Amino acid sequence: MDFVLEFERPLIELERRVDGLRQIEAESGADLSGAIDQLRQQAERLQRQIFTSLSPWQRAQLSRHPGRPFTLDYVERLCTDWTELHGDRAGHADHAIVSGIARFRGQPVVIIGHQKGRNTRENLHRNFGMPRPEGYRKALRVMQLADRFGLPVVAFIDTPGAFPGIDAEMRGQAEAIARNILEMATFTVPVVCAVIGEGGSGGALAIGVGNRVLMMENSIYSVISPEGCAAILWRDRAEGPKAAAALRITAEDCARFGVVDQVVPEPPGGAHRNRDAAIDALGEAIGQHLDELATMSPEEVRADRYARFRRLGVFEQGMVQEGPADNVVTLGSRRAASDDG
Repeated sequence: MDFVLEFERPLIELERRVDGLRQIEAESGADLSGAIDQLRQQAERLQRQIFTSLSPWQRAQLSRHPGRPFTLDYVERLCTDWTELHGDRAGHADHAIVSGIARFRGQPVVIIGHQKGRNTRENLHRNFGMPRPEGYRKALRVMQLADRFGLPVVAFIDTPGAFPGIDAEMRGQAEAIARNILEMATFTVPVVCAVIGEGGSGGALAIGVGNRVLMMENSIYSVISPEGCAAILWRDRAEGPKAAAALRITAEDCARFGVVDQVVPEPPGGAHRNRDAAIDALGEAIGQHLDELATMSPEEVRADRYARFRRLGVFEQGMVQEGPADNVVTLGSRRAASDDG
């Protein structure tokens, strides 16, 4: 493993010692099984210790790990007959979002997802997973195709945010994101979204309006990155760990607040340590939700999605004083947002 996070380093060093002893054992024929078992058990204890007490900042670091599975990794393992569709039909192409048609467990579906790279060359090609307006317009075009032909949509979210460059703003970045959110709310086909890494701001929401929103255990979902928040509040991006704790960006927090519907556990040590197991776990969760949504009529699917987002958050109405101080009229109280609220 080339990329190692600082808090993982003691574990990686132990595992390398185990690998070294196994190599010596194979080359010399000496019986080192006792020492190997002792180190392996020590590594397992250390892994549990590290990964059961991760801070929000450490989870943010894990969500960005270049070894995590990306959208195309999920497509390759979970789907067959993948056909990628390119372009926004307005003269532009964007490689930070991939889209296409595939079969998931034999069922035709449309796949939308952010795509990052594993090295500098790939990241430049994918713009570090930050789409421009044409990426969102491509995604919308393919999702409209899904709605027209009755195909469920599966969206994989993994972006620091929409690209904030001048060229993106000139071509209508904000309008493209808003249009996607508006259009996705009207679809009559099931939409299942999964945050597989970073879920950053409007860049994530533009493909995140689903009947069900899932989150991998070590992913994050936030209106702004911890570093961006720290730069605004404390004028210092180094305060990212403090901002990560304050923002409540972890999967556990998002599930507790009802922002996501399910947290999908990752393999011990994180998705980057066992990509196949992580992909299979999310695939199982996606399959269960698609099966559930398949029992609904098109109008029920749309109503279900609308109701889901109406349940998010709470509002609080204050008290208006009319006349004497002892004659206070209460206009409302804190309640969950609903259609009649």
